[in-house]
Amino acid sequence: MASSALQDAVAVVVPDLAAAARVVNYLAPEHLQLMVEDPWRLLPYIKHAGSIFLGPYSPAALADYAAGPNHVLPTGRTARFSSPLGVRDFLVASNVMYCTREAFRELSPTARELAQAEGLLAHGAALQAREEESR
Repeated sequence: MASSALQDAVAVVVPDLAAAARVVNYLAPEHLQLMVEDPWRLLPYIKHAGSIFLGPYSPAALADYAAGPNHVLPTGRTARFSSPLGVRDFLVASNVMYCTREAFRELSPTARELAQAEGLLAHGAALQAREEESR
């Protein structure tokens, strides 16, 4: 299994850790092992990686099976917009919005224009009616 994975492996040589962080964020790897002198210093610059392992005593196998993080990770560069499976995936959340009259008056024309551009004419009409009521 490892032999077939290594057949597709590549090495990317970069001039410094800032460039390394940019490459990591572009590749959005499933697993990232930071084997640098001070991995905590580099960590804030890593924005897109499924699981990040800091230093020589934090191997992926330990995280996968015994240390807490799980083995269900975003693959194929999907760490750019998705996270590892976690407790929050089993919770339900709601978005809540509140606008003052002034904020509504400021935002409504933009929302109405976008609604019309999407062909959602009733949304635009509803906004227009509320704009008239708010005067």
